[in-house]
Amino acid sequence: MAKVRARKRQRASTSKDILQPNKTVNTELLEDDALKDNEELQLESMLFGKAIPKRRRPSLSEDIVHDDDELENTGMEHLPDTDLFFVDQGEPSTSKVTLDASESDQESNEEAEEDEAASDEEDEDWGGITQTLEETEPEVQSPTLDVTTPSSRPPNPLTTKSRKKAAWHDPADDALTVSLTSKTKLRKLRDSKDEDEVDGRVYQRKLRQQFEKINPTPEWATKARKRKRRRDDEDEDEEMTEDLLDPVLNASGGLVNHRKVKESLASGSLSVERLRDANQAAKTQGEIKALGFHPNPNISVLFTAGGDRRLRLFNVDGHTNPHLQTIHVPDLPLANAAFHPSGSSILLTGSRPYYYNYDIQSGVTTRSLASPTSHLSTSEANSDHNLSTNLFSPRGDLLAVAGRRGYIHLLDWARGGGQTIGSLKANSPVKSLYWSKDGSQLWSLGEDSEVFVWDVGSRRCVKKWKEDGGYGARLITGDVGDRYVGIGSNTGFVSIYEPEAVLASTGSNPKPLKTIGNLTTRISSLTFDRSAQVMAMASNMKKDQLRMLHVQSLTVFANWPTSSTPLGTVSALGFSPSSQYIAVGNTRGNALLYHLRHFSSS
Repeated sequence: MAKVRARKRQRASTSKDILQPNKTVNTELLEDDALKDNEELQLESMLFGKAIPKRRRPSLSEDIVHDDDELENTGMEHLPDTDLFFVDQGEPSTSKVTLDASESDQESNEEAEEDEAASDEEDEDWGGITQTLEETEPEVQSPTLDVTTPSSRPPNPLTTKSRKKAAWHDPADDALTVSLTSKTKLRKLRDSKDEDEVDGRVYQRKLRQQFEKINPTPEWATKARKRKRRRDDEDEDEEMTEDLLDPVLNASGGLVNHRKVKESLASGSLSVERLRDANQAAKTQGEIKALGFHPNPNISVLFTAGGDRRLRLFNVDGHTNPHLQTIHVPDLPLANAAFHPSGSSILLTGSRPYYYNYDIQSGVTTRSLASPTSHLSTSEANSDHNLSTNLFSPRGDLLAVAGRRGYIHLLDWARGGGQTIGSLKANSPVKSLYWSKDGSQLWSLGEDSEVFVWDVGSRRCVKKWKEDGGYGARLITGDVGDRYVGIGSNTGFVSIYEPEAVLASTGSNPKPLKTIGNLTTRISSLTFDRSAQVMAMASNMKKDQLRMLHVQSLTVFANWPTSSTPLGTVSALGFSPSSQYIAVGNTRGNALLYHLRHFSSS
């Protein structure tokens, strides 16, 4: 224990000897603050309460001379530069305002001024404006600002095409006049020795340029500006391309030399991809009687009309195919449905003497007051009780409805009333209808396989013949370009005709281009795609009865569908306007969706 105490006394005495004032210490090194770093000075301030001496801040030059009056503490060290030079002036007047600059601002400005006093002129780029700064020797004066209202101000040098318009403008800046020779720290802002008074906006620009000279632009900001300039250049190139295309797009001539025509579909093999069912979000209860895509290629909407007396709309995107709406018509057994050519409404018909018209934009479903043919005869027996066989003209101004005993009634749809304006009379009940491209001719197929070509304007028949290989023809359809017409029969045969050749033929029955016999049961669905390169034909008498025809070669695609393709009993078909999708409805209530890859980029 005695030894431990002796050690403690010895240590205490040693610490006291160090702090005794009569000891000889080299105070010359201790008092030389210039040799001490900031950490040592802070430690002395904390231990002894000694004030930290003012040190010279790092600058761009090593030989810097400070004036004593600029190192004085003004009490504004923590204010930003914008607050130091802010002048709030309600009305234009002549006054003189004296402001004290902060110590940090004085030191940084004086250092940059002395360092660049003898340097050559430099070009500084900021905001798309190039300025040249010339540094002069500072003169020590009291910092003052002269604020006057000039009668005529020189044009604003900041107004350039490349600079963006400011989000906000202070009217007081226009009435501000600053003398660059009134104080030392402002003289470095002059472009020449003779420059004195500048307006508020030029003064703001000079301060900003001086700040950017002392604090260079970071590398990341420089790269971002370069990327922005490249994007701007690309936008200009696109605008120039659009300007070059305007004459082409506005012209009525051919575009063979100006656009790339997609390769036509090759025969033999068809590239098909199975997608999620179009109506998976709301399956039809029962057989799908009809389906169709919206006629506008930019609107990917599909409807399905089923035996449950419901019309369902879907947004076809190939992934989720969300359900949009369901319309229930309990008093109408749906047998047919079709989009109006304008895409504004959907016509619903069935085995009733009336129809429903669903307006898509307003969501209102209206029912016709009576049969469109009831006014033709006072006898109720003569009115048509089934309006399911109908077809809109290409312009949508007329609706052709197949009636009883071979009558075809023409309804005026353009005026919105659906009034019957005329009728055509065939020799047998009409089973199917087809309009020509311009709507001037109407083709009808009778129960006895007799085909009539009607001139709608004069209400007379211009061509009539009997389908030889029909054996009870059932369907007639054509493409939108009047290049081909197909006729399907009860025995599964499909005959392909050229309308021009049919109308030009005289005497005997016209001969078809080819008769397709790949199906052996009654044809229930027959449709062309919009490009007239593919024709789909199906039968609802047996399962998996669907064939795809390459129209140009008149050959059936051998690779699809196959015996393992789960089609079911096909009851409805429909191509999208861009021919990218084909929807296949079956008796199970499914609307199968397939993607034709050839048309995906056309």
